[in-house]
Amino acid sequence: MLPSYTVENYLKAIFQVQSALPGADALVPMGQLASALGVVPGTATTMVKALAESGLVRYEPYAGVRLTPAGEKLAALVLRRHRLIELFLVKVMGMSWTEVHDEAEHLEHAVSDRLIERIDEMLGRPSVDPHGDPIPGPEGTVDQLEYDTLLTCPLQARVTVRRVSDQDSEFLRFVERHDLKPGEVVRVEERDTAADSVRLRGRDEREFTIGARAASKVLVQAVRSMVAFLLLSSGALAQTPPTTPAAEPFQIMDNSFLVEEAFNQPVGVFQNIFGAVRAGGAWSLGFTQEWPVRSERHQFSYSLAVIDTGPDAGLGDTLVHYRYQASMDAPGRVAFSPRVTLILPSGDSDRGLGHGSAGLQFNLPVSKQVGDWQWNGNGGMTWVRGVEVESAGSVPQREGISAPFLAGSAIYRVRPMFYLMMEAVAVFDEIPTRAGTVRETSVTVSPGLRGGWNIGDHQLVLGLAAPITWSDGRDTGAFVYLSYELPFR
Repeated sequence: MLPSYTVENYLKAIFQVQSALPGADALVPMGQLASALGVVPGTATTMVKALAESGLVRYEPYAGVRLTPAGEKLAALVLRRHRLIELFLVKVMGMSWTEVHDEAEHLEHAVSDRLIERIDEMLGRPSVDPHGDPIPGPEGTVDQLEYDTLLTCPLQARVTVRRVSDQDSEFLRFVERHDLKPGEVVRVEERDTAADSVRLRGRDEREFTIGARAASKVLVQAVRSMVAFLLLSSGALAQTPPTTPAAEPFQIMDNSFLVEEAFNQPVGVFQNIFGAVRAGGAWSLGFTQEWPVRSERHQFSYSLAVIDTGPDAGLGDTLVHYRYQASMDAPGRVAFSPRVTLILPSGDSDRGLGHGSAGLQFNLPVSKQVGDWQWNGNGGMTWVRGVEVESAGSVPQREGISAPFLAGSAIYRVRPMFYLMMEAVAVFDEIPTRAGTVRETSVTVSPGLRGGWNIGDHQLVLGLAAPITWSDGRDTGAFVYLSYELPFR
């Protein structure tokens, strides 16, 4: 059977219904399929039998229907065309996200694979459509991320809207009026079961109430803690200035928050670093202490964190660091200090306070001072073993996940003890899903400033920054920094 308008609509409808069913072999009831397509059950049954003869579905009389692997791939490609067209109509044609669904329903059957590939390329290979629905890949693979809804997410925890499951234009306009589009950050204040309502606090701390049925169609995700993890661990490892630059060395011993510098602690001096991060409604408090080991070439440090996600608070994972000063900043060369970190699972992963398994982090920081500017860059990876990943079967699997990252910063010395900074970091995080893991990219840009005071042979430094993170939406956080450095002999 050659794919036709009707065939593709049936395959797509079966695919969407069966994706929401529990179990890998659950059948779609014929009544539910007929309702989704707006036809009587007899008409749906006749068409499903024809699809079964073509090997696209598995049909069991009086039980239901399910796509075969061939049918799933064809249905996913129809969905791919539909969702890319929706995004094209919004991003390029300037149409409202409330009106593109019906247009895409017609166009998805007419466009060629070549045109869809060109649209995909022009849009930058997007992962979701305007409503947050995942866009299948060119091979028909679909990443099904697991989300809560506004009915199931934790109370008093800020969450990011990721997806709206109802494509009805009236409902989408309702979502738009209440600032519940994908990317918005809200907090569930209260659920009233008697009134079937949910009270929310959204943009500009505006409070509003929606019905439980509407809340069940808004899919959300707890704010991710990777930015806070970087701020309180690797980013907190900024160190002392170069001792042999051509220009006058920076007087403040630390110059970055997110982006690690390549200078170890000098002999006889240790440092205490305190940081507080607010990102997406969650708070993280961190403490790092750094010690030289016999010489400036070797440095030992450790980091502790306390995390408050809203409903839960407690100790996060513990980090133990070793860094080697391979080279110093000098004419014709840069400072370079590779670091390795052991991640100890001291946080409760069931409450979102840790990874739940040991891991490693590697970082390759480089730094260079040029006049009143200092440039820092690094790249590395965080790897955690044995993270629980849901599988298609009943028994969860455990496998290692990784998060490569790249970062850079520019520091400008306004006065001897006052600096402005601009930092950026990109994290390519690995997210567990039912089908395994998928990559999610987040980019953070953080303007900040830092000032300090020398008090004898001690130094006190205070800093502020406003990290802005993009990851299927935008979140603006706050970072407060305090460093106290003093001799130990």
